[in-house]
Amino acid sequence: MLRSNLLRLRAVEPEDLDLMYLIENDTELWSMGLATVPYSLYALKQYIAECSYDFYQDRQLRLVIETSDGISVGFVDMHKYDSQHHRAEVGIVVVPEQQRKGIATESLRLLADYASKHLGIHQLYALVPECNKASEALFRKCGYKETAILEDWLKSPEGWQSVKVFQLVV
Repeated sequence: MLRSNLLRLRAVEPEDLDLMYLIENDTELWSMGLATVPYSLYALKQYIAECSYDFYQDRQLRLVIETSDGISVGFVDMHKYDSQHHRAEVGIVVVPEQQRKGIATESLRLLADYASKHLGIHQLYALVPECNKASEALFRKCGYKETAILEDWLKSPEGWQSVKVFQLVV
């Protein structure tokens, strides 16, 4: 478990199913990632049960963001782990009512520290849609540098969106 005064990052438990269901099925978030269809409770329950929590085997790690008073408020993850180049893509989501409280900033700081010290990760990166100014500001605040723009990278209901690549060498 990773912790600070503000929050802790912990493994996903069966009790997190409802929060995961709400976030994974929020169609507003689909254009930010790869989801195109709703997830069933059954599928998410299986994911929780079958995840080995071996980062090197799963090539990903999803952690629950929990406030210091024990409220689960989102998820932070590393995925697309590349073992040859020691890098992984980062994703983060915090429920709207808990945003703008420093939770995402602290979560990314804890994750980067853990990734570097315990997993031997050399680089973290994030793909941020150009329209997502809040995420862009978050990654800049956390020390990520914008290094590229991928044109027409994501298809959304509004049309094609470009994404900015943000990188952090840890």
